[in-house]
Amino acid sequence: MKYSYAAKILLIAACLPLFAGCAKRHVVRHSYPPAAVIIAENAPPPPLPQTEVITVAPGPLDTWLWIPGGWEWRGRWIWVGGHWVARPHPGAVWVGPHFGFRGQTRVWFGGSWR
Repeated sequence: MKYSYAAKILLIAACLPLFAGCAKRHVVRHSYPPAAVIIAENAPPPPLPQTEVITVAPGPLDTWLWIPGGWEWRGRWIWVGGHWVARPHPGAVWVGPHFGFRGQTRVWFGGSWR
C-alpha cells in the first residue's frame, strides 16, 4: 500500500510529540540524609593522621562542597574519607558531625545541611 507524501508528513508530525520527552535531561543531585542522632557514651576515635588529597570539583564551587573525612557511626565507628557533595539548594551550609546534648543525654549528631 502506497502512502501519499502528505500522509507521510502527517504521520510523522503526529508521532513527534511521542518523542519529545526522550531528549529531556534529568539531573539527580545526591546529598546527605538529615543528621543522624545517636546516643553515644564514647567519643569517636581521634582523627586519622593522614593527608587527604582534594580532587578537582566536579562542578562550580557554588554548587559543590568538599566534605572532609571523619568518623561516622554505622553500628561502629568507621572512617569515611573526604568527598565532594552537591549542595541541596543554593546557599546551603554544611554543619559537620559533633557531640551535643538532648536533655541530659549526650548524643552524636551526624553532619547535615542547613
